[in-house]
Amino acid sequence: MRPEEVQVRALTAAVLAVALAAVAGCRKTGEGQYEVDKPVIGTEKDTVTTPSVDVGTRKDTVTVPTVETKKKEVRVPTVDVEKPRQKDSNP
Repeated sequence: MRPEEVQVRALTAAVLAVALAAVAGCRKTGEGQYEVDKPVIGTEKDTVTTPSVDVGTRKDTVTVPTVETKKKEVRVPTVDVEKPRQKDSNP
């Protein structure tokens, strides 16, 4: 394995360990409420209320630009190439 791959895997493992440690100290006590252990001398219980999110749709008016295309006749350069004739190598 390349050193970069080893570093990425080590970083991923460290982040996973921190996330698991953070979740391990939590316990759900109600809808949107979690009991967490505070890191003080010893431990202390505290209840944290998570925010609620309402997702929906509403109508709004936006200005959309219009794009027009026009056909226009232009002159383009052309190149005609004639291949040189080969000399007959048989006398």
